[in-house]
Amino acid sequence: MPWFKIDDSAHSHPKFVRAGNAALGLWLRCGAYSAQHLLEGVVPGDIARLYGTAPQAAKLVKVGLWHAVEHECARCPQPEPGSFVIHDFFEGGRNSTRAQVETSRRAAAERQAKRRARVAGEENAEDSGSKTNHFNVEMLANRERFEPPFQGSTAGQEGLSQRDAMEGVTAPQAKPVPSSPTEKKEKTASYAREGVSPSIPEASQPLVAALQGERLFVGWELAPTEWFVIEALIKRCGIPALVASARASWQGARSQPRSARYFLPGWKALPDTAPELPGGSSGSVVPFPGPAARPATTDQRVNAALEAGRRLQQLANARKDHQQ
Repeated sequence: MPWFKIDDSAHSHPKFVRAGNAALGLWLRCGAYSAQHLLEGVVPGDIARLYGTAPQAAKLVKVGLWHAVEHECARCPQPEPGSFVIHDFFEGGRNSTRAQVETSRRAAAERQAKRRARVAGEENAEDSGSKTNHFNVEMLANRERFEPPFQGSTAGQEGLSQRDAMEGVTAPQAKPVPSSPTEKKEKTASYAREGVSPSIPEASQPLVAALQGERLFVGWELAPTEWFVIEALIKRCGIPALVASARASWQGARSQPRSARYFLPGWKALPDTAPELPGGSSGSVVPFPGPAARPATTDQRVNAALEAGRRLQQLANARKDHQQ
Protein backbone atom coordinates (compact mmCIF):
# COMPACT_ATOMS: atom_id res chain seq x y z
CA MET A 1 0.00 0.00 0.00
CA PRO A 2 1.64 3.30 -1.05
CA TRP A 3 1.70 6.30 1.29
CA PHE A 4 1.19 10.02 0.79
CA LYS A 5 3.85 11.56 3.04
CA ILE A 6 4.41 15.10 4.30
CA ASP A 7 7.18 16.63 6.37
CA ASP A 8 6.58 16.97 10.13
CA SER A 9 7.26 20.72 9.88
CA ALA A 10 4.69 21.27 7.13
CA HIS A 11 2.17 22.66 9.62
CA SER A 12 4.13 25.92 9.79
CA HIS A 13 5.26 26.14 6.16
CA PRO A 14 4.36 29.53 4.62
CA LYS A 15 2.41 27.90 1.76
CA PHE A 16 0.32 25.89 4.24
CA VAL A 17 -0.33 28.94 6.36
CA ARG A 18 -1.46 31.02 3.37
CA ALA A 19 -3.63 28.20 1.98
CA GLY A 20 -5.74 27.79 5.14
CA ASN A 21 -7.28 24.67 6.62
CA ALA A 22 -10.13 24.26 4.14
CA ALA A 23 -7.85 24.23 1.08
CA LEU A 24 -5.35 22.00 2.91
CA GLY A 25 -8.11 19.43 3.46
CA LEU A 26 -8.59 19.28 -0.32
CA TRP A 27 -4.81 19.04 -0.84
CA LEU A 28 -4.50 16.14 1.63
CA ARG A 29 -7.41 14.07 0.28
CA CYS A 30 -6.36 14.52 -3.34
CA GLY A 31 -2.74 13.68 -2.48
CA ALA A 32 -3.81 10.43 -0.83
CA TYR A 33 -5.98 9.60 -3.86
CA SER A 34 -3.08 10.22 -6.25
CA ALA A 35 -0.74 8.00 -4.20
CA GLN A 36 -3.30 5.20 -3.91
CA HIS A 37 -3.92 5.04 -7.67
CA LEU A 38 -0.23 5.52 -8.60
CA LEU A 39 -0.94 8.78 -10.47
CA GLU A 40 2.45 10.21 -9.40
CA GLY A 41 1.09 13.51 -8.08
CA VAL A 42 -1.57 14.13 -10.73
CA VAL A 43 -5.02 15.13 -9.40
CA PRO A 44 -7.86 14.52 -11.90
CA GLY A 45 -10.26 17.45 -12.22
CA ASP A 46 -13.27 15.27 -11.34
CA ILE A 47 -11.63 14.22 -8.05
CA ALA A 48 -10.72 17.82 -7.18
CA ARG A 49 -14.33 18.91 -7.72
CA LEU A 50 -15.61 15.89 -5.74
CA TYR A 51 -13.46 16.59 -2.67
CA GLY A 52 -13.46 20.40 -2.66
CA THR A 53 -14.56 23.60 -4.32
CA ALA A 54 -13.17 25.64 -7.20
CA PRO A 55 -12.05 28.51 -4.89
CA GLN A 56 -10.13 26.01 -2.73
CA ALA A 57 -8.39 24.53 -5.78
CA ALA A 58 -7.57 28.04 -7.04
CA LYS A 59 -6.07 28.90 -3.65
CA LEU A 60 -3.82 25.82 -3.77
CA VAL A 61 -2.63 26.88 -7.23
CA LYS A 62 -2.10 30.48 -6.06
CA VAL A 63 0.12 29.52 -3.07
CA GLY A 64 2.09 27.01 -5.17
CA LEU A 65 0.94 23.72 -3.64
CA TRP A 66 -0.76 22.72 -6.93
CA HIS A 67 -0.06 23.49 -10.57
CA ALA A 68 -2.68 23.91 -13.30
CA VAL A 69 -2.15 23.31 -17.01
CA GLU A 70 0.63 25.34 -18.69
CA HIS A 71 2.38 26.07 -15.39
CA GLU A 72 6.00 27.27 -15.43
CA CYS A 73 7.55 24.94 -12.77
CA ALA A 74 10.38 23.02 -14.48
CA ARG A 75 10.38 20.26 -11.80
CA CYS A 76 6.75 19.19 -12.22
CA PRO A 77 4.98 17.58 -15.21
CA GLN A 78 2.13 19.24 -17.08
CA PRO A 79 -1.39 18.00 -16.20
CA GLU A 80 -4.24 17.68 -18.64
CA PRO A 81 -6.64 20.64 -18.99
CA GLY A 82 -8.95 20.78 -15.96
CA SER A 83 -6.63 18.61 -13.83
CA PHE A 84 -3.84 19.56 -11.42
CA VAL A 85 -0.44 18.26 -10.32
CA ILE A 86 0.96 18.37 -6.77
CA HIS A 87 4.11 20.48 -6.58
CA ASP A 88 7.33 18.51 -5.86
CA PHE A 89 5.45 15.24 -5.30
CA PHE A 90 8.73 13.24 -5.38
CA GLU A 91 10.93 15.78 -3.56
CA GLY A 92 13.60 14.01 -1.48
CA GLY A 93 12.11 10.61 -2.29
CA ARG A 94 9.14 11.44 -0.06
CA ASN A 95 6.63 9.61 -2.28
CA SER A 96 7.13 6.56 -4.48
CA THR A 97 6.87 6.37 -8.26
CA ARG A 98 4.58 3.89 -10.00
CA ALA A 99 7.61 1.77 -11.00
CA GLN A 100 8.90 1.65 -7.41
CA VAL A 101 5.53 0.55 -6.01
CA GLU A 102 5.02 -2.13 -8.67
CA THR A 103 8.55 -3.48 -8.13
CA SER A 104 7.97 -3.63 -4.37
CA ARG A 105 4.66 -5.45 -4.87
CA ARG A 106 6.25 -8.05 -7.17
CA ALA A 107 9.06 -8.65 -4.67
CA ALA A 108 6.53 -9.06 -1.84
CA ALA A 109 4.48 -11.53 -3.92
CA GLU A 110 7.61 -13.56 -4.68
CA ARG A 111 8.60 -13.66 -0.99
CA GLN A 112 5.10 -14.80 -0.06
CA ALA A 113 5.14 -17.53 -2.71
CA LYS A 114 8.53 -18.78 -1.50
CA ARG A 115 7.37 -18.78 2.10
CA ARG A 116 4.24 -20.76 1.25
CA ALA A 117 6.29 -23.27 -0.77
CA ARG A 118 8.74 -23.65 2.13
CA VAL A 119 5.92 -24.22 4.64
CA ALA A 120 4.26 -26.75 2.33
CA GLY A 121 7.58 -28.57 1.94
CA GLU A 122 8.11 -28.69 5.71
CA GLU A 123 4.59 -30.06 6.24
CA ASN A 124 5.12 -32.74 3.60
CA ALA A 125 8.45 -33.70 5.16
CA GLU A 126 6.85 -33.87 8.60
CA ASP A 127 4.03 -36.09 7.31
CA SER A 128 6.54 -38.38 5.64
CA GLY A 129 8.68 -38.52 8.75
CA SER A 130 5.71 -39.40 10.96
CA LYS A 131 4.88 -42.37 8.68
CA THR A 132 8.39 -43.84 8.58
CA ASN A 133 9.28 -42.81 12.14
CA HIS A 134 12.93 -43.08 11.17
CA PHE A 135 14.41 -41.73 14.37
CA ASN A 136 12.36 -44.00 16.62
CA VAL A 137 13.25 -47.10 14.58
CA GLU A 138 16.94 -46.19 14.70
CA MET A 139 16.77 -45.55 18.44
CA LEU A 140 15.19 -48.94 19.19
CA ALA A 141 17.63 -50.76 16.89
CA ASN A 142 20.64 -49.18 18.61
CA ARG A 143 19.32 -48.80 22.13
CA GLU A 144 21.92 -51.14 23.57
CA ARG A 145 24.66 -48.78 22.38
CA PHE A 146 23.32 -46.01 24.61
CA GLU A 147 23.06 -48.03 27.83
CA PRO A 148 25.23 -46.85 30.73
CA PRO A 149 28.78 -48.34 30.77
CA PHE A 150 29.81 -50.95 33.32
CA GLN A 151 31.72 -49.88 36.42
CA GLY A 152 34.60 -51.79 38.04
CA SER A 153 33.80 -55.17 39.50
CA THR A 154 30.12 -55.00 38.46
CA ALA A 155 31.02 -55.65 34.81
CA GLY A 156 29.82 -59.23 35.04
CA GLN A 157 32.97 -60.54 36.81
CA GLU A 158 31.64 -60.63 40.38
CA GLY A 159 28.05 -61.21 41.38
CA LEU A 160 25.26 -59.88 39.19
CA SER A 161 25.94 -57.87 36.06
CA GLN A 162 24.24 -54.55 35.46
CA ARG A 163 22.70 -56.13 32.36
CA ASP A 164 20.81 -58.70 34.46
CA ALA A 165 17.25 -57.73 35.31
CA MET A 166 17.08 -56.65 38.95
CA GLU A 167 14.26 -55.39 41.09
CA GLY A 168 14.10 -51.58 41.21
CA VAL A 169 16.27 -51.11 38.09
CA THR A 170 14.69 -49.18 35.25
CA ALA A 171 14.42 -50.41 31.68
CA PRO A 172 17.44 -48.46 30.27
CA GLN A 173 19.75 -50.15 32.85
CA ALA A 174 18.40 -53.70 32.83
CA LYS A 175 18.43 -55.79 29.66
CA PRO A 176 14.82 -56.73 28.86
CA VAL A 177 13.78 -60.33 28.48
CA PRO A 178 12.48 -61.04 24.93
CA SER A 179 8.71 -61.09 24.80
CA SER A 180 6.78 -64.06 23.51
CA PRO A 181 4.61 -63.66 20.37
CA THR A 182 1.49 -63.64 22.57
CA GLU A 183 2.88 -60.86 24.79
CA LYS A 184 3.85 -58.82 21.72
CA LYS A 185 0.29 -59.07 20.35
CA GLU A 186 -1.18 -58.02 23.71
CA LYS A 187 1.18 -55.01 23.91
CA THR A 188 0.33 -53.96 20.35
CA ALA A 189 -3.40 -54.11 21.13
CA SER A 190 -2.83 -52.08 24.32
CA TYR A 191 -0.88 -49.42 22.38
CA ALA A 192 -3.69 -49.18 19.83
CA ARG A 193 -6.30 -48.66 22.58
CA GLU A 194 -4.21 -45.95 24.27
CA GLY A 195 -3.28 -44.20 21.02
CA VAL A 196 0.48 -44.58 21.71
CA SER A 197 2.95 -45.77 19.07
CA PRO A 198 5.00 -48.88 20.03
CA SER A 199 8.08 -47.10 18.65
CA ILE A 200 7.97 -44.66 21.61
CA PRO A 201 10.10 -45.86 24.57
CA GLU A 202 7.99 -47.60 27.18
CA ALA A 203 9.12 -45.27 29.99
CA SER A 204 7.89 -42.24 28.01
CA GLN A 205 4.58 -43.67 26.84
CA PRO A 206 2.58 -42.57 29.93
CA LEU A 207 3.64 -38.95 29.29
CA VAL A 208 2.68 -39.21 25.60
CA ALA A 209 -0.71 -40.69 26.52
CA ALA A 210 -1.30 -37.94 29.12
CA LEU A 211 -0.53 -35.18 26.60
CA GLN A 212 -2.83 -36.78 24.04
CA GLY A 213 -5.52 -36.95 26.72
CA GLU A 214 -5.17 -33.16 27.02
CA ARG A 215 -5.48 -32.90 23.20
CA LEU A 216 -1.88 -31.70 22.90
CA PHE A 217 -1.05 -33.57 19.70
CA VAL A 218 2.57 -33.21 18.53
CA GLY A 219 5.11 -35.31 16.66
CA TRP A 220 7.50 -37.56 18.61
CA GLU A 221 10.34 -38.02 16.11
CA LEU A 222 13.14 -37.42 18.64
CA ALA A 223 16.81 -38.38 18.87
CA PRO A 224 17.81 -41.09 21.38
CA THR A 225 19.48 -38.56 23.67
CA GLU A 226 16.27 -36.50 23.74
CA TRP A 227 14.28 -39.57 24.84
CA PHE A 228 16.74 -40.12 27.69
CA VAL A 229 16.26 -36.48 28.75
CA ILE A 230 12.47 -36.92 28.73
CA GLU A 231 12.68 -40.09 30.82
CA ALA A 232 14.90 -38.29 33.34
CA LEU A 233 12.44 -35.37 33.48
CA ILE A 234 9.55 -37.77 34.15
CA LYS A 235 11.44 -39.17 37.15
CA ARG A 236 12.52 -35.73 38.40
CA CYS A 237 9.36 -33.68 37.93
CA GLY A 238 6.52 -36.14 37.43
CA ILE A 239 4.05 -36.41 34.57
CA PRO A 240 1.47 -33.90 35.98
CA ALA A 241 4.09 -31.14 36.09
CA LEU A 242 5.27 -31.89 32.54
CA VAL A 243 1.68 -31.89 31.25
CA ALA A 244 0.94 -28.57 32.98
CA SER A 245 4.09 -27.00 31.53
CA ALA A 246 3.26 -28.32 28.05
CA ARG A 247 -0.28 -26.95 28.28
CA ALA A 248 1.05 -23.50 29.25
CA SER A 249 3.56 -23.54 26.37
CA TRP A 250 0.82 -24.67 23.98
CA GLN A 251 -1.56 -21.91 25.02
CA GLY A 252 1.16 -19.24 24.82
CA ALA A 253 2.44 -20.29 21.39
CA ARG A 254 1.82 -18.05 18.37
CA SER A 255 1.04 -21.15 16.29
CA GLN A 256 0.35 -24.78 17.13
CA PRO A 257 3.59 -26.65 18.04
CA ARG A 258 4.38 -29.51 15.70
CA SER A 259 6.99 -31.44 17.70
CA ALA A 260 7.41 -32.46 21.33
CA ARG A 261 10.84 -30.85 21.06
CA TYR A 262 8.99 -27.50 21.52
CA PHE A 263 8.22 -28.44 25.17
CA LEU A 264 11.78 -29.42 26.18
CA PRO A 265 13.06 -25.95 27.24
CA GLY A 266 10.08 -25.45 29.56
CA TRP A 267 10.40 -28.97 30.99
CA LYS A 268 14.10 -28.53 31.72
CA ALA A 269 13.36 -25.33 33.65
CA LEU A 270 10.87 -27.05 35.99
CA PRO A 271 11.81 -27.65 39.63
CA ASP A 272 11.99 -31.13 41.16
CA THR A 273 8.81 -32.67 42.53
CA ALA A 274 7.63 -30.27 45.29
CA PRO A 275 7.76 -31.48 48.93
CA GLU A 276 5.09 -30.87 51.55
CA LEU A 277 4.79 -27.23 52.51
CA PRO A 278 6.09 -26.37 55.99
CA GLY A 279 3.28 -25.92 58.47
CA GLY A 280 0.69 -27.28 56.03
CA SER A 281 -1.33 -30.43 56.12
CA SER A 282 -0.06 -33.64 54.55
CA GLY A 283 0.10 -33.28 50.79
CA SER A 284 -0.41 -29.52 51.01
CA VAL A 285 1.15 -28.46 47.73
CA VAL A 286 0.14 -25.96 45.14
CA PRO A 287 -2.02 -27.85 42.58
CA PHE A 288 -1.28 -27.76 38.90
CA PRO A 289 -3.96 -26.26 36.66
CA GLY A 290 -6.53 -28.79 35.51
CA PRO A 291 -7.63 -29.46 31.92
CA ALA A 292 -9.11 -26.48 30.17
CA ALA A 293 -10.29 -25.63 26.69
CA ARG A 294 -7.81 -23.68 24.61
CA PRO A 295 -8.56 -19.92 25.00
CA ALA A 296 -10.06 -18.26 21.95
CA THR A 297 -8.09 -15.01 22.01
CA THR A 298 -4.44 -14.05 22.24
CA ASP A 299 -4.98 -12.17 25.53
CA GLN A 300 -6.61 -15.22 27.09
CA ARG A 301 -3.78 -17.48 25.96
CA VAL A 302 -1.19 -15.09 27.39
CA ASN A 303 -3.07 -14.85 30.69
CA ALA A 304 -3.34 -18.64 30.89
CA ALA A 305 0.39 -19.01 30.29
CA LEU A 306 1.18 -16.40 32.95
CA GLU A 307 -1.11 -18.15 35.44
CA ALA A 308 0.57 -21.49 34.80
CA GLY A 309 3.98 -19.88 35.22
CA ARG A 310 2.89 -18.28 38.48
CA ARG A 311 1.79 -21.63 39.89
CA LEU A 312 5.01 -23.30 38.83
CA GLN A 313 6.97 -20.50 40.53
CA GLN A 314 4.97 -21.14 43.71
CA LEU A 315 6.11 -24.76 43.60
CA ALA A 316 9.73 -23.69 43.20
CA ASN A 317 9.48 -21.18 46.10
CA ALA A 318 7.85 -23.78 48.32
CA ARG A 319 10.63 -26.27 47.65
CA LYS A 320 13.30 -23.59 48.29
CA ASP A 321 11.70 -22.57 51.61
CA HIS A 322 11.50 -26.19 52.69
CA GLN A 323 15.18 -26.80 51.96
CA GLN A 324 16.18 -23.70 53.94
